Amino acid sequence: MSDIPRRAAARTAKLAALPLGFAGRTALGFGKRAVGIATDVISEDIQRRTAEQLFSVLGQLKGGAMKFGQALSVFEAALPEEMAGPYRQALTKLQEAAPPMPVASLHKALAEQLGPDWRDKFAEFDDSPAAAASIGQVHRAVWKLPPARRNAKPKTVQVAVKVQYPGAGDALIADLKQLSRLAGMFKIIQPGMDIKPLLAELRERITEELDYAMEAETQTAFAEAFADDAEIYVPRVIAAAPKVLVTEWVDGTPLSKIISDGTVEERDEAGRLMATLHFSAPARAGLLHADPHPGNFRMLADGRLGVIDFGAVARLPGGHPEPIGRLVRLALDGDAAGVAAGLREEGFVKQDDEIDAQGLLDFLRPMIEPVAVERFRFTRSWLRGEATRLSSPRSPAYQLSRKLNLPPSYLLIHRVTLGSIGVLSQLEAEAPYREILKKWLPGFAPVG
Repeated sequence: MSDIPRRAAARTAKLAALPLGFAGRTALGFGKRAVGIATDVISEDIQRRTAEQLFSVLGQLKGGAMKFGQALSVFEAALPEEMAGPYRQALTKLQEAAPPMPVASLHKALAEQLGPDWRDKFAEFDDSPAAAASIGQVHRAVWKLPPARRNAKPKTVQVAVKVQYPGAGDALIADLKQLSRLAGMFKIIQPGMDIKPLLAELRERITEELDYAMEAETQTAFAEAFADDAEIYVPRVIAAAPKVLVTEWVDGTPLSKIISDGTVEERDEAGRLMATLHFSAPARAGLLHADPHPGNFRMLADGRLGVIDFGAVARLPGGHPEPIGRLVRLALDGDAAGVAAGLREEGFVKQDDEIDAQGLLDFLRPMIEPVAVERFRFTRSWLRGEATRLSSPRSPAYQLSRKLNLPPSYLLIHRVTLGSIGVLSQLEAEAPYREILKKWLPGFAPVG
């Protein structure tokens, strides 16, 4: 067995041990689902140790497993409040923390990507990582800009240098192959879903994240679309190579800090800006930022939302698909038949499957409550309620969800929507979300 498959197998074994360990602890709950476990059934010590185990395992992993941990961190708001504390601290660490690569490996990667004279390109370079990305780490540095004229003193700019972990590409691809082997299990969990095309789309989109030169093109498109914007800031790309990306440094308060310590006003504004980014980017840039975990956002001193890490994007040259806005409008209008027909046409319901149109509308209606009113406050309790409704096997919503499919073209849109809802619920942010949709989402009409 070569090193890559062996490491992938070790990662898979570690990842598999997590639910087993958690299952052993929650067995004390006599089979109750996590969302219904009473405080006195699972002790605080057990919760803390489980959270530490989760971070210990996921924090050691690169590639797909690290991305899994970061994605999971978005949804800690769905945990019951009595369990959320220990997990919140452990999972939030995954948003900006990971074991660093050795300095020798770092320098070798920089020399390979930027040339043997890479040090000459920088006035300063900090060997200690400032943050971690899912497949790389970020260093703070000062980049020398070319002088405007001969013999002029070169100008400098504060930069973030993202360096891909050695072997991260092979590790990520190996993780995706492991995921493909679980297709049969997904079929049992979600019988109505076509898993293979979904995994193919996932593999193609995630593999794109390995190419930092492609990410540079994407970030440049975002930066141009939001140049001089009063609400959203995207740092410029300074230099790029396939495995190293140099961009302007973004100073600001991490969104995780706003979540934990921000005022109500600060959290509300952060939520409004995140929703604005989500819905306006496809119209303005033809792209959707597809990695909405708090580690990728900063609140700047001037009130703008700073956005970083453009490795994961959905390419939407025509903007958000019009059927999304149209079907949300039909659902708000109570048009069950229209919603069912539209979802069938888009591939969410298979052509030959029978489905109760009114039951489908009842399934969807609570999810779109945030845009049924002038202003809505996302809360952890609201998200927990939805998680309970959708995950309980006895719930009609759970039974109906097993009949639904996720078309590959909607994969990243779905991921961003769920992830954004998770972050908005962490922020407990109130904003006029319906107005944002009216402005930016094609097909969405005023309600009432």
